[in-house]
Amino acid sequence: MELTKWTRQALYQEQLQNKIVRCHLCPHNCTIRNEKYGICRTRVNIDGTLYTVAYGNPCSANIDPIEKKPLFHFLPGSKIFSIATAGCNFKCLNCQNWEISQSSPQELSHYDLPPEAVVELVAKNNITSIAFTYTEPTVFYEYVYDTAKLAHEKDIKTVIVSNGYINEKPLLELCQYLDAANIDLKCIDDQIYRKLTGGKLQPVLNSLQILQKQGVWLEITNLIVPTYSDAPEMIENMCKWLVDNGFENTPLHFSRFFPANQLPDLPPTPIKTLLTAREIAQNAGMKYVYVGNVPALGYENTFCPSCKKLLIERVGYVVNKNFIKEGKCLFCNTNIPGVWK
Repeated sequence: MELTKWTRQALYQEQLQNKIVRCHLCPHNCTIRNEKYGICRTRVNIDGTLYTVAYGNPCSANIDPIEKKPLFHFLPGSKIFSIATAGCNFKCLNCQNWEISQSSPQELSHYDLPPEAVVELVAKNNITSIAFTYTEPTVFYEYVYDTAKLAHEKDIKTVIVSNGYINEKPLLELCQYLDAANIDLKCIDDQIYRKLTGGKLQPVLNSLQILQKQGVWLEITNLIVPTYSDAPEMIENMCKWLVDNGFENTPLHFSRFFPANQLPDLPPTPIKTLLTAREIAQNAGMKYVYVGNVPALGYENTFCPSCKKLLIERVGYVVNKNFIKEGKCLFCNTNIPGVWK
């Protein structure tokens, strides 16, 4: 195997005997033989040293509304530059982006955008933030880290949209240059987690707690997949865990499943299920609960938890009204958690 301009020596590796390496980036902790890849398809053993082949070669690059991530309490109405390389450390049965997440960077066409070029492009276009998204930013960690560090030098904010499946040390290192995260919490049942994703639940819960402790603005998405993660008891247990662990002010986005990838025969999540989940979350003590992928419901608006007045009106990804001033409700002065400027 040859090194290319998109190859960098990987962080968090342990060199073993017989040219075998162990990757310590995510909880899979892959043991990788010479000329073989890890589960993520982005980290390869070349002659006993681990390299990433996902550096400066995003397969996707777009300017998005921040609401698309979704982030509702982070610079509402702003634009964000979104990039992703191929690869993922999960194998989600329901993945909407499986064409790129279940591929290796060498298999797809891509842009030539090293960290310096990303930051220069964002600054030139007066965009306020960069998102590492679409696939799984953990698996292009070195690219994310270097880009985020450069972005902070230019006062550009950084965001990850992630499954949260990352080991503690690399996450703590990244938090230095991270402003916000949306973590996809699939459910609160470890067996279902393993079945849906190929990963485990506890490392994701650990990541939520680390991000919160490090002061990174956090929002959580829960995609409700029929027959997998739609049981009211499971949703209630998840919300109880969140409240018991201090996440009651964290925006929670319930999202509607649509048939995709390896689950083409499942129906879309019933509207009633989504509304029940919202009610369960609110009854459990979650203060900011949203329902996504169903714009007609109107449950993507933000309301004050004290006076119940409408604070942010959203239609799709467009913010029509915003009555939050200096982080407070304009009507009753209640503090509304978030990053507003």
